[in-house]
Amino acid sequence: MYSPALAATSGKTTAYGSRLFVYEVEGLSQNTDNDSLDYPIRRSGSVFITVPYERMNQEMRRITRMGGRIVSIKPLDAEIPLKPTSSRSSEAEVAQPQQSKPTEEKRKPMTQAKTKVPVNIYKPKNPYIGKCVENYPLVAEGGSGVVQHLTFDISGGDLHYLEGQSIGIIPPGTDDKGKPHKLRLYSIASTRHGDKLDDKTVSLCVRQLEYQHPETNETVYGVCSTHLCNLEVGADVAITGPVGKEMLLPEDEDANIVMLATGTGIAPFRAFLWRMFFEKHEDYKFKGKSWLIFGVPYTANILYKDKLEDIQSNYPDNFELTYAISREQKNSEGGRMYIQHRVAEQAEKLWTMLQDPKTHLYMCGLKGMEAGIEEGLKPFAEKQGVEWSDFVKGLKKQHRWHVEVY
Repeated sequence: MYSPALAATSGKTTAYGSRLFVYEVEGLSQNTDNDSLDYPIRRSGSVFITVPYERMNQEMRRITRMGGRIVSIKPLDAEIPLKPTSSRSSEAEVAQPQQSKPTEEKRKPMTQAKTKVPVNIYKPKNPYIGKCVENYPLVAEGGSGVVQHLTFDISGGDLHYLEGQSIGIIPPGTDDKGKPHKLRLYSIASTRHGDKLDDKTVSLCVRQLEYQHPETNETVYGVCSTHLCNLEVGADVAITGPVGKEMLLPEDEDANIVMLATGTGIAPFRAFLWRMFFEKHEDYKFKGKSWLIFGVPYTANILYKDKLEDIQSNYPDNFELTYAISREQKNSEGGRMYIQHRVAEQAEKLWTMLQDPKTHLYMCGLKGMEAGIEEGLKPFAEKQGVEWSDFVKGLKKQHRWHVEVY
């Protein structure tokens, strides 16, 4: 996922402004994004695309949509001479390398090369049966509700995933009509390598659903969440997926990541932060700014609190942590402190960050959260003479506005 380079299209002259660059691309496939192109898409090997500097980021996004992976980028004057096969000025030119003079340089994959997103490896009719290897509470004494961290062994199959995706869980038994229970989706709380860093596990952060029946007033517990929260270590669990492309973490190491979470909405952001700060990767070293605004009812409900505060302490230049603790903190009007109040307090700073094309904003948590964020930022946007709905549409078009609520 790439950010649009708005500054690159400003028309200002730079040292690179008039230069051309060559993208070596693998894996392009025919689809609706490229059916209208006037050059053929190769099914194997590489294609070479000549790109003006000011279109570099736009071309990255277009290549991603076509299923391609950028292997390398070089200035045109440093690459093998290319023979253009398309004369369209509105699209980057495609060329084939000269066969008589192959390059001897071993190409290294770019950090920003798009990873293929796995989807629906396991479906409801044939789920993967994993085993619970870990199930421990996340709510400290004095907190409300039951929230558990669960880890499942997936080493016996082909289930793999990316940060920001979800998996489905099918609870055992049947519903009141005698039919098998339907799956429930849960955001994955671990990185692609799993909590054990061996690519053999997947983790969830699950709150037991509990509510009062509107007619009988009896306490009702969620079928799947109760099943998971009470799951014993060693027990089987039916897993489907993974699914989801909306909440993926950008592969750009310099991206700025703003994360707004309520409760178990922390799950995908735990995966983001663990990848950024706890794991060591040769091909991904986070250099941007990340900011988590986390809404909970009590301090005891701050999930993964110690680890979050460790990151804040050890990486103060790259991570900021802000809590909205509704039952313990007051907003400026003397009422309960919710996440939208923190957003309103930080509106100028958030607005400034969102002007940077490298900034992505993520929301995960309770339905209605997006309206709360609008409540916090819309007044500030209007003071700048900007229509909030138009601004959000622009962020969505640029793939910088990511929402997952339930």
